[in-house]
Amino acid sequence: MQQYDLIIIGGGMVGASLAAALLPTARDLGLKMALIEAQPLPTAGAPVFTPSYDARSTALAQGVRTLYRRMGVWSALTEHLTSINSIHVSDRGRFGTTRLQAEDEGVPALGYVVENHWLGRVLISHLQQHAGEQLTLISAAEVDRLVPEAAGNRVRLQTAQGEQWLRAELVVMADGGRSELRQRLGIHYHEQAYDQHALVANVSLDRPHGHIAYERFTESGPLALLPGESLDGRTRCGLVWTLADTLLDEIQALDDQAFLARLQDAFGYRAGRFTAVGERHYYPLKLIRAEEQVRTGLVVLGNAAHALHPIAGQGYNLALRGVVALADLIIARKREGLPLGALEGLSAFVEQRRLDQQRTILFSDRTLKLFASDNPLLRLGRGLGLQLLDSCPAGKTLFARSAMGLDQPAARLR
Repeated sequence: MQQYDLIIIGGGMVGASLAAALLPTARDLGLKMALIEAQPLPTAGAPVFTPSYDARSTALAQGVRTLYRRMGVWSALTEHLTSINSIHVSDRGRFGTTRLQAEDEGVPALGYVVENHWLGRVLISHLQQHAGEQLTLISAAEVDRLVPEAAGNRVRLQTAQGEQWLRAELVVMADGGRSELRQRLGIHYHEQAYDQHALVANVSLDRPHGHIAYERFTESGPLALLPGESLDGRTRCGLVWTLADTLLDEIQALDDQAFLARLQDAFGYRAGRFTAVGERHYYPLKLIRAEEQVRTGLVVLGNAAHALHPIAGQGYNLALRGVVALADLIIARKREGLPLGALEGLSAFVEQRRLDQQRTILFSDRTLKLFASDNPLLRLGRGLGLQLLDSCPAGKTLFARSAMGLDQPAARLR
C-alpha cells in the first residue's frame, strides 16, 4: 500500500492549484503527494491552447497574480489572459454608477479573464513536468471509499486495472460541488435556492471591449460582461446573466437574434452593439455550504465546501484563498514535524478561513437581494450608494482592494 503525506482528490483548478502551491517546497520538506483525477489527464507536454468561441471563462482577482507567480505558472497563463483595466457598475434606469480604474489603484490590472480549459491545461502541464518522487499523478481513477485510521485515512480507488488502496496523513477533497464522496462520507450541507438561473454564453460586440468589465443590475437580474480574447477577428466577451426562474422558459425559447435584442434592451449600448451569441447554458443558482469542512485527516475544499452566487465573481477567488491558506498550514506543520491530519491544526485552518468565507458569501448574498428588491426606498438608496462610492476615492480604493483580493494576508508558500 503506497503511503503519502497528502492525497488530493480532484484534478480541477482547485486541486491542481493546491499541488502547484506545494511543489516549490515539497523536495526540501520531504513531502510526498498524490493527485487523483477521475478523468484521463491530457498527454504530457507543453500546454496547447485550443481556441473555441464557446469556451467558459473565470475572472481572476489581481491578488491571484502573485500566487500563481510563486507557483511558477503565471508566465504560461499570460499567453491567453485578458486584463480587466476598468470595472463599470450601474443600475439600469437609475442614476447611480461607479467606475474603478486600475491606474487609479496603482495596479497593472484590476483582474484577469482566463478560459477555464487554458487555466486547467497550464496547471496540469506544470504538474506533469514536475511529477516524480514528490508528486504522483493518478488518472483515470475514482475514489469511492475513505477509511479513517489513527494516522490518517486509507483511500480506495477504482481504476481500469481494478481496485487499489493508498494511505495518507491528510486527504483533501477538491472534487467539486456535486461530490458523491462527500455524500458517502455523510457530510451534510446547507442549501439555499435563489429561484434563479445563470445564463452563461459568449457574445460579440461591434467594437473592441476596451478591457472593461461591466456589472449591470437590471429588472430581470444582474448581468456581468467580461472582456475576453478576440477570436477570428471578433471581439469576444463572457456573459453571465442572472434570470428569475419565471423568465427561464421565455428566454430559452428565443432564437439568437431575438435573444440579442433582449440582451441589448437589458444592457443598453454603453459597450456597443451585440452582434453574435454562442451556445447558451443555464444553471440553477444556489448557496451551498458544507456543515463540516474538516475532520481528522480530511479537508473539504473549493466548491465541495462552498458554492455561492456569481454576482460578484468571487467563487473561484475565495476557493483559491483557501488553497493558499491550507498550503501554508501544510508547509508549517511539515517543517515543525507535526502531523498534517491532526484535528487541532485543521480546526485552526477552518477558523482562519471562516471570516473570509462569511464575508464573501454575505457580500454576494446581500448585494443580490439589495439589487433584486423592488422597494422604492432601497432602489433610491442603492443608486445613491453607487454615486457616493464613485465620488469617494478612499471608498473606491477599499472596495477595489477587496475585489482584487489585496485585503487578505499575504501567502507565504515557503
